[in-house]
Amino acid sequence: MIKLVLAPIRSIVRFPLVQFAVVIGVILWLQAAEDGSIFGQLFDALDKLVDATVQLFSAIFTVKSFTKSWLISGFMIAYVYLAGSLLLFLARLLMNAAVDLAGRKNLLYLRSAIARERGIRAYRAWVPLERIRPANVPQREWEELFAWPANNKPPYPALAHRMLRGVFFYGAMLLTGAVFLQFFTPFPVLTWIIGWPTAMPR
Repeated sequence: MIKLVLAPIRSIVRFPLVQFAVVIGVILWLQAAEDGSIFGQLFDALDKLVDATVQLFSAIFTVKSFTKSWLISGFMIAYVYLAGSLLLFLARLLMNAAVDLAGRKNLLYLRSAIARERGIRAYRAWVPLERIRPANVPQREWEELFAWPANNKPPYPALAHRMLRGVFFYGAMLLTGAVFLQFFTPFPVLTWIIGWPTAMPR
């Protein structure tokens, strides 16, 4: 019932223009706060972070007034968006933990409703796997091989392994893009990156 009520709100919040408008509203709200208040101090910290980021980029390439104004606005929006995304992620984790606790302890007799909903979700996720199961392979063996191993361990690599693989993959993509920009465009990105430590103010 709660998900049915929140479904239209979630669809609206996920719209990019709505998120952009919310971020702009938060920035204006923080800017309008008094300097001595908590929100005023948050805006001062955000302003100092954005200024430090712009100075970092100005040490790599020339930043003039027009570019600087766009960088200030862009980084301020990006930082507020990242902070909001992190807060929503933490709120989602807390909500999931609360639902898990309610289902485990059967608080307000919600265990059956939570289990039914998650069972339906698990079945819908399992059906595509079952469609490609060969007829000569038993269902239990198929599930233990690809879905739910007998040792109750997840059938995917550990978090550290996935993070390392993601860092390597995205690092290779960024390096490939930098090489492409270096040799096929007028932007010497590799030269900027290599010369960045020496260009930093001491």
